[in-house]
Amino acid sequence: MERRHLSRPVYEGLPWLNMAFGLLALLGSYLLAAHGILSLLVGLVGLVALLYGIVVLLRRRDFRALRSEYGQPDSLSDKDSRAP
Repeated sequence: MERRHLSRPVYEGLPWLNMAFGLLALLGSYLLAAHGILSLLVGLVGLVALLYGIVVLLRRRDFRALRSEYGQPDSLSDKDSRAP
């Protein structure tokens, strides 16, 4: 079975898209404040999406830093690929 992969720009942009969606949902929750439970649900979805995006970004950063410590710089940015 062949595994499908996202292109690198799409893959790298997903956490930012999640965070943007989360912020928009939190804004929508604020604007829907008069609708009670709907506002709460939209706010919770926004908070989860925002936190998910932040966690994914931090996990990727830590994984890449760990790979650079073990001499596998193939997934690193330019600033991390310098030799010590």
